[in-house]
Amino acid sequence: MANRLYLPPGSRLLFNLACLVLVVLGLRAAATILVPFMLALFLTMLSLPLLLRLQARRIPSGVAVLLTVLVNIAVLGLFLLIVSQSANEIRLAVPRYLQQLQSLVLSTQTWLVERRVPVEELVLIDLLNPEYIIGLVTGTLRGIAWVVSNALLVLIIMIFMLAETAVFPDKLRAALGSRDADLGRFATITHEVQQYLGIKTVISLITGTLVGLWVWFLGIDFPLFWGFMAFLFNYIPSIGSILASIPPILLGLLQYGVGTALLVALGFLVVNITLGNIIEPNLLGRRLGLSTLVVILSLVFWGWVWGPVGMLLSLPMTMIVKIMLENTSDMRWVAILLGPRAPRPRTADAGRQPGPEPLARH
Repeated sequence: MANRLYLPPGSRLLFNLACLVLVVLGLRAAATILVPFMLALFLTMLSLPLLLRLQARRIPSGVAVLLTVLVNIAVLGLFLLIVSQSANEIRLAVPRYLQQLQSLVLSTQTWLVERRVPVEELVLIDLLNPEYIIGLVTGTLRGIAWVVSNALLVLIIMIFMLAETAVFPDKLRAALGSRDADLGRFATITHEVQQYLGIKTVISLITGTLVGLWVWFLGIDFPLFWGFMAFLFNYIPSIGSILASIPPILLGLLQYGVGTALLVALGFLVVNITLGNIIEPNLLGRRLGLSTLVVILSLVFWGWVWGPVGMLLSLPMTMIVKIMLENTSDMRWVAILLGPRAPRPRTADAGRQPGPEPLARH
């Protein structure tokens, strides 16, 4: 028999923490490999319902994969066109807005000093710092440019992932043998992840469209870009909409004054309250939610590990982990801690969860 190394509880805890630190450092060091893989996995999960519907219409798997990839290329091409055009326009407009922003900061500081307000202690002045604003926008554009430069690699990985879905169920069935419970649990997890990503994407698309139309109606520059940013940042619950609203509100202040800035803020508020606080929770249900603290910690952690792309993928990845934990008996308590509130006591009828039949029908 092999001898097992016994560690006291304190040493075991330190050993586990050391392993965790090594894993985190490994994730950060391998970002150039893992980030394209995670983006491809994210796009594959979004594209899987379309692929299954095409296969259900008796379209050959190879043709179905090709059509699905072409749809992804068309959508991504449209997004990249919007970003590239807006980036050029923003680059040309930066000197003009930078001068206006500097004038705004100076006038604000003068107004506060006249009223004996300690300006150096105000965080607002730092947020209105032109270098801070330009750095924020530049960092976001740099992250998007990184995604563009790796788009070909992401598409290649996604093609192989989509092709693998045709044979993966048979592989899983052969690997698990007669363990129907494990097969059912995997089907349930897959169905719930698809449900979350699908609903979140539709809500984000509606949010971006409404925001883009609203800022266009108010005459704010770059409406397509702000709608696109609202679409992206809507994947970040709670604070994503706040982050997406800051640049267009500031731009409205620079272009037309306080009244227009307030109207821009009001539009963001109405859209996000209606979609984010009313419609989306009703569609997702109580189980597919996250604690605000978990949202912030996940955003900070994955942003540190993988940069801006990690911030955008942080919440989908955390939600996928939560769904997987909810479908295990020994780790379900972790999923409860990740949720926004304690679950309601289950009754005999309400405790029954829908099975993976909707996934099986595809």
